[in-house]
Amino acid sequence: MPDAPYTADEVDAAVRAISDPQRLRRAEQIVTHAVPGLQRIIDGALQDGGWFSQGHEQQVESAAAEPDPEQRTARLHQLLADESRLAMLVGVTVGFELASELARQRTAPSANDPSDEEPRP
Repeated sequence: MPDAPYTADEVDAAVRAISDPQRLRRAEQIVTHAVPGLQRIIDGALQDGGWFSQGHEQQVESAAAEPDPEQRTARLHQLLADESRLAMLVGVTVGFELASELARQRTAPSANDPSDEEPRP
């Protein structure tokens, strides 16, 4: 049976709960361990989504070539902010899926768990 979608109230309560610095430290330890694999997933999602496409490269080059220093800085800041927001959204999406997978693994019987085996006569 599929999981029911989260309500806005559930998400708000969860955000409040993870605002505790101790919770975030433990999560940071877990994520730090998983960084290489997560980085590959996020990079792939950004690449597949076209973020690092030729169009993006043109925007970077155009912003860098802006003759007005104030405009150049503003355009570069905007590109960085857009990229940060997109990476955050992809990261949250990956985090949701990682949490779902970890929950499935905890509830699925393990092939190596002797408690799942039939008793022997």
